[in-house]
Amino acid sequence: MSMMKIKKGDTVKVIAGSSNGKEGKVLSVDHKNSKVVVEGVNVVTKHSKPSAGNPNGGIINKEAPIDASNVMYLHKGQPTKVGFKVEGDKKVRYAKSTGDVID
Repeated sequence: MSMMKIKKGDTVKVIAGSSNGKEGKVLSVDHKNSKVVVEGVNVVTKHSKPSAGNPNGGIINKEAPIDASNVMYLHKGQPTKVGFKVEGDKKVRYAKSTGDVID
């Protein structure tokens, strides 16, 4: 398992697949399978039976996970690679295009 460079809450752009070119906020990250769920990207239609939580059942649209390699971090509106460097005692992420520290 490699280190993921995308975190929950990041704004990303899809660079491959059927949702190519779309941008959105990362809702969740699955480190084990290297997948991310992005708001408004890879929306699938799911049919659900009536249950206690959803008494009527019906058709639900929800975001499905996509591979983390198919998204790129957006820094100041531009897609950029993300790197790691040590500043003082902390390991931080930085945008490779500008050199700015992300967090």
